[in-house]
Amino acid sequence: MDLLPILRVDPADMPAHALVCGDPFRAEAIARKLTDAKELAYAREYRTFTGAYDGVPVAVVSHGVGSPGAAVCFEEMIKAGVTTIIRVGTAGALADGLKAGSLIVSTAAVREEGLTRQLVPLAFPAVADGAVSEALYEAALAVPGEGAVGKGVTLTMDAFFSGVVELPHRTYKQAGVLAVEMEIAALYVVAALRGARAGAIVALDGDSTAVDEEYDPHRNVVAEAVDREIEAALRALAKLARQAKQAGG
Repeated sequence: MDLLPILRVDPADMPAHALVCGDPFRAEAIARKLTDAKELAYAREYRTFTGAYDGVPVAVVSHGVGSPGAAVCFEEMIKAGVTTIIRVGTAGALADGLKAGSLIVSTAAVREEGLTRQLVPLAFPAVADGAVSEALYEAALAVPGEGAVGKGVTLTMDAFFSGVVELPHRTYKQAGVLAVEMEIAALYVVAALRGARAGAIVALDGDSTAVDEEYDPHRNVVAEAVDREIEAALRALAKLARQAKQAGG
């Protein structure tokens, strides 16, 4: 049995459809929503579970914080045979009127991180798969709960806390970018390079312009939004898997 070198998972155990998230403990929480869930491995920040949702085999894998480590996860998942990846996570709001607890389906990502420019030229767009985005958006609208549901461009950056350099949030806000996070651009570029489908949905945990002391992702409104996005992502993934099966893929 040859295990994946970083994830430490047997590729034969990986289904074709998967959710990914940053936090290993969030991966565990998602796995509790599956039937016949089992943990395959926990190596570094990468924690892998498999199970079934609505009768469809799915994997749940944590990728940690930031694009470089996350890209390692995505690369190995695709090498193991995963063909559809949906990221769930949290993000800071950029657009006016979007409050904590809202959900955003990312249709594309601004590449303001350092990883993807080492993979493809900057002119190459980081774009979600259209069918994945539509399935996510329809599912998010159907899941009960408070908070707006939107879709559009998100921003991926490496910096979490501010330094002395002015970050480009204001520029991208003026251009209509909805939210900022740290991994989606890497997911979309890796998926495009390796022939997989990818999409993402994020729960807004606050205003990205708030000072560091004000950042609190543990409020009830955020926890409820995370539950909603997980449910939407699982529904979308099951729908996409059934469609692929009907199409013979």
